[in-house]
Amino acid sequence: MNIFYNRAGIGDVLLIQLTPEKIEKVIMEVKGDVTLVKDEQSKEIVAINIFAFSKYATIETAGNVTLTGELVVTVQQALQTNGVEYTLTVDLSPKFVVGYVESLEQHPNADKLKVCQVNVGEATVQIVCGAPNVEAGQKVVVAKVGAVMPSGMLIKDAELRGIASSGMICSARELAIPDAPEVKGILVLEEQAEVGSPFLV
Repeated sequence: MNIFYNRAGIGDVLLIQLTPEKIEKVIMEVKGDVTLVKDEQSKEIVAINIFAFSKYATIETAGNVTLTGELVVTVQQALQTNGVEYTLTVDLSPKFVVGYVESLEQHPNADKLKVCQVNVGEATVQIVCGAPNVEAGQKVVVAKVGAVMPSGMLIKDAELRGIASSGMICSARELAIPDAPEVKGILVLEEQAEVGSPFLV
């Protein structure tokens, strides 16, 4: 679930994206301040827009909003106030974490890609990476599935040249770190960085 708010740009509306997949055809259902966006075929709710959101809470952020337990409670209450019977399912775990590249091998179908096994704390995930400087034994920044990059790009499960990839090993530029080097390559962290700990973007 990803939440966006930009009062100056689009008005006093909280945009909640429940699924990363692009839906071909949607239908709308309006209940008070809430507009439910549903997949026309499955009738599944894929997004929720809450208008006049400043009635329910104050958000200073312009753009992607950090998901907190407090915000989830506020949104849930706003839905109930408007007669929407929908329970939010939320993953509050950090989306940018310190990862450890346990191993890597050459991608079978692409010379410039490596298939990496990366420990992100609670699990080891497979990530296809094209950075020239990625090596086994490095501690790196991983954008997990569900992360929203500073550019606005949503990280999703993907398949690159036939190989599954769950997440992204990030460069300093992709993380919008000030004075990031112009050279291509991932950001390699210090040895003392704790695997699985949050990395604040």
